[in-house]
Amino acid sequence: MKQMSTKPSKRQAEILDFIEVFQKTNRYSPSLAEIAEHFSVSIPTIHQHVSYLKGKGLLSGDKGARRAIEMTQPRSSDFGVVSVPLLGTIAAGGPIEAICTSESIDVPSMMIKNSARYYALRVSGTSMIEEGISDGDIVVVRNQPIVENGEKAVVYLPEKDAVTLKKLYREAGRIKLVPANSFMKPFYENSVEVQGKVVGVIRSEV
Repeated sequence: MKQMSTKPSKRQAEILDFIEVFQKTNRYSPSLAEIAEHFSVSIPTIHQHVSYLKGKGLLSGDKGARRAIEMTQPRSSDFGVVSVPLLGTIAAGGPIEAICTSESIDVPSMMIKNSARYYALRVSGTSMIEEGISDGDIVVVRNQPIVENGEKAVVYLPEKDAVTLKKLYREAGRIKLVPANSFMKPFYENSVEVQGKVVGVIRSEV
């Protein structure tokens, strides 16, 4: 009788690689939704793969917790890097004018999809600390004009001629911009221009 292979499939190996890169870059685990979004598949599909990998002892984590997925052992894959432009500094506090630079930064290739454009911004302020984004960190941003409610977005505020990093919600004809800091209050704008979605964080060395 032929034995079933315990080796992960190609997609499952890719999921393991993504989780490892995400954890090394962000210092916390991805959610099922973030894994599903990266691979452009449904959350139930990712749940099946993750459950299989947990059953084989390749992943661990508490059932029901949002960011509880953990690697049980490091992968031996050699991840490449991709250079993306570091366009300047963005406020994670009150909206301020973006400070432009002409640098670039290397990011793990696993964070990048070939069909999209990316850039990076250095964060100034502490309004996003409860999402794991601290003053001095660098956020990797996918250039896109639309984000879903609750996603972290780089937003241009025409009425203030300023750029900010916040969680975005659409409410009754207005845009609600919400900091991830319980000591700061959300604020509303009549119109905004979404300039990208945050897809990763590179920690400062401090």
